[in-house]
Amino acid sequence: GHLPPIVLVHSRTARIALLLIAVHLAVRAVLAFGGYFYWDDLILVGRAGTQPLLSPAYLFDDHDGHVMPAAFLLAGTITRLAPLNWVGPALSLVVLAALAALALLRALYVILGWRPVLLAPLTFALFTPLAIPSYAWWAAGLNSLPMSAAMAWVCADAILLIRTGRRRYAVSAVLVYVGGLLFFEKSAIIPFVAFAVVALYGHVTATVSVRDVWRRGARVWLACLAVTVAWVGVYLLVVDQRRWSFDLAMTWDLLARSVTHGVVPGLIGGPWQWQRWAPASPWATPGSVVMVLGWAALAAVVAVTLYRKERLGPVWLTALGYVAACQVPIYLMRSSRFTALELAQSLRYLPDLVLVLTLLAAVGLCAPNRPGSSRLDASRVRSVALAGLTSVFVASSLYSTATFLRSWQDNPTESYLRTAQAGLAAARAESDAPLLDQEVDPLVLQRVAWPENLASHMFALLDDRPEFADSTTQLRMLDSAGHVVDAVVTWVRSITPGPLPQCGYLVQPDFPAVLALDGPLLPADWTAELNYLANSDGSIVVALSEGEEVRVPVRPGLNRVFVRLSGAGDAITVRADTAALSVCLASGPVGFVAPR
Repeated sequence: GHLPPIVLVHSRTARIALLLIAVHLAVRAVLAFGGYFYWDDLILVGRAGTQPLLSPAYLFDDHDGHVMPAAFLLAGTITRLAPLNWVGPALSLVVLAALAALALLRALYVILGWRPVLLAPLTFALFTPLAIPSYAWWAAGLNSLPMSAAMAWVCADAILLIRTGRRRYAVSAVLVYVGGLLFFEKSAIIPFVAFAVVALYGHVTATVSVRDVWRRGARVWLACLAVTVAWVGVYLLVVDQRRWSFDLAMTWDLLARSVTHGVVPGLIGGPWQWQRWAPASPWATPGSVVMVLGWAALAAVVAVTLYRKERLGPVWLTALGYVAACQVPIYLMRSSRFTALELAQSLRYLPDLVLVLTLLAAVGLCAPNRPGSSRLDASRVRSVALAGLTSVFVASSLYSTATFLRSWQDNPTESYLRTAQAGLAAARAESDAPLLDQEVDPLVLQRVAWPENLASHMFALLDDRPEFADSTTQLRMLDSAGHVVDAVVTWVRSITPGPLPQCGYLVQPDFPAVLALDGPLLPADWTAELNYLANSDGSIVVALSEGEEVRVPVRPGLNRVFVRLSGAGDAITVRADTAALSVCLASGPVGFVAPR
């Protein structure tokens, strides 16, 4: 079941297959190193910088409906080694792509041997653009690539177990399946795919019945079933199930759009063109030409395979069923009547479909030829035609990949993060005053990702930066481009003048003060400018009337401090937290922080 080294050296098909994988990895390396952090990637970065990597809270987080402890651990380790350095994530994508490609080659070898026809499904899997969007995005690649590798490996092990009855294939399959689940909960489909592939292989080759597939592989199927049940229990404990919807009309529209604008054009290397509106990821925008060619190619493949091969009906039905099965659960979780159909054109949910279609194609190629189809037997004409069609497919796929990369690189995150890192280093050299925490630019990460959209999370692991705190004596902020600039507090509300002449509001340990505002504040993160006169060093505790308390250090004399307050209300309460401390507080603004 492994790739024999001697056969690899002397098999022309094997050498060509390895060459195709090498070209595939070169293309994937260009994609990976040409990209950068995007959206969920920065959520992974922020969580790795603010939580212990081995804590259950970190590993078993409900990440937008995903349970992926191994992906979190790998991402956290890479992030801790080199914070906000894209080399590590890009390299991990290439390594995982290599593992997935080699696992697929092993599966194809187990099904087809070193027959030259192996190169056709392998070429499709390696170069079709259908798998590109889920690869270039690091967070998605950490899910899809291990799942693809695990699926290919388990399918191969299942076939070898049925053939040989050797226990080691059962053990290997279950262990790899568990590994796939730890990276992506969608890997729960692997045993079902493996059973279908083995059963279809037995059907088309007339070597084993479905009943025998179950009986001979019972060790794998039952063990995987037990693992799946346990993992479903973990998933239900971790994930908030209220995100599920049952808008069947929208689900159908999304499924149809993914087929017409994604799957079918992808069969011939489409979509050729992509669009993007930051901060969304690119989505496929195939023209009418590539869509018509895709349908024509699909019809031709169906006609030729049914003319050439026997017993392919169940194979084609399985392929059609999986197109729906791999997407419908995701659309039920992600969609509502307000969902844009472009979600289906992002093609993020199709990498496992590519692998399943590839394995089913390999199984179909094992079916016996129909009597009377000899005109399709091996010949120079057939070889030239197949070589030509393959070359056109690869060229079309590479063009789509190149246009995707151009769209993918239209990403404001890289400029923002690089500018911010330089600005934070300069700010630290200029002053030891801390920075108030703030949300980063919404084109980089929006508020729905809170708290990972906070600068204190995104830049937590950087050494050369100021500290982030709830109060500071020097108000600075990151602007929309990532520069650290001097800032002011906007006058959304103001602290009304206090009742004591020459003092305003007097705060002492036994006498807290309530600083009235000239109007109410809605729930949000506000910043208050406190102008004070203190008699000694100490600290005060400040809070909105409906908000969390913040401890603020004060210095003797006339000073100013800026405090970040979360909450709402129409007043600010202040109490002294140091014995013998007296503080006079004057009027000042309460609002948002804006560049000076």
